[in-house]
Amino acid sequence: MAIKNSRDTFSMTSYAEKNPSVAKQVKNYVSVIVLALLMALNYEVFILSNEFAPAGINGVATMIQYKMGFSIGYMNLLINIPLCLLAFFTLSKDYSFKTLLFCLSFSGFLLFFKYNINISAYVFKPENTSSSPLAAVAAGVVNGFIYGNLMKINASSGGTDIVSACVRCIKPHLSLSWIIFTINCIVAASSFFVYDCKYEPVIMCIIYSYLTSKVSDGIVRGLREQIKFEIITDNAENVSKEIISVLKHTVTLIPAKGMFSGNETNLLICIINKHQIFELQKILRKYPQTFAYISGVNETVGNFKKIN
Repeated sequence: MAIKNSRDTFSMTSYAEKNPSVAKQVKNYVSVIVLALLMALNYEVFILSNEFAPAGINGVATMIQYKMGFSIGYMNLLINIPLCLLAFFTLSKDYSFKTLLFCLSFSGFLLFFKYNINISAYVFKPENTSSSPLAAVAAGVVNGFIYGNLMKINASSGGTDIVSACVRCIKPHLSLSWIIFTINCIVAASSFFVYDCKYEPVIMCIIYSYLTSKVSDGIVRGLREQIKFEIITDNAENVSKEIISVLKHTVTLIPAKGMFSGNETNLLICIINKHQIFELQKILRKYPQTFAYISGVNETVGNFKKIN
């Protein structure tokens, strides 16, 4: 619907609504800023107050702040602006723009908290030192959530992510995981000497790194992780119909032959969601001469017709 006047025609539908890709990009950039705010709060509440270095290059910046008082907000910019420029020419423009926005927002929020808002009342600082690892647990889970959602929209928090991606681009035979793992090990080992030769910061860095990796991996894979059943059966027609009607997943049939008995049989291949395993097992138990083996599927891609 449009409203006309003497000068122009104004559409009541926004430009973003007419262009879904634009709306999606706007949503992604807003998400980047919100995630940067969450990360800044995570550092203020759980990391900086509990004297341990998180993983990656931000861990180096955290140790510099601890020793020299030079704010991680400034250090993050000094490190990541050149890295984002490198990513712009080496990786992709979209990735580098979103990562730069995250780094600018993260530093801006950190400096805003430092000079304008006192959030010390909300800082997690346990009186009992034995509870200190809880700060690493909380920080790791929160940052895992942040990293996972950044990866889903083709962005990163900068630092190690850019370095490892650029190294992988130049030398594709190198393992990305091992590059990140090596950098994190160096940070963890260095934190022993920075934090007055204590083992607690090293342990907390390891806990943080592990939980960040597990949570972010779970978010990236999300509901895309599925289960593949390969079913050997003499009742292919009935089994297939029941899987399609009950589970709403289709089945692929491949003719097969049992090499011990020499009998002709069928192999059914079916990919289902994790929560449907029990239902499929119930179906298979109904039919004699039927068994299956299971394997994991990280992701399914393609254009699939939905079964109603």
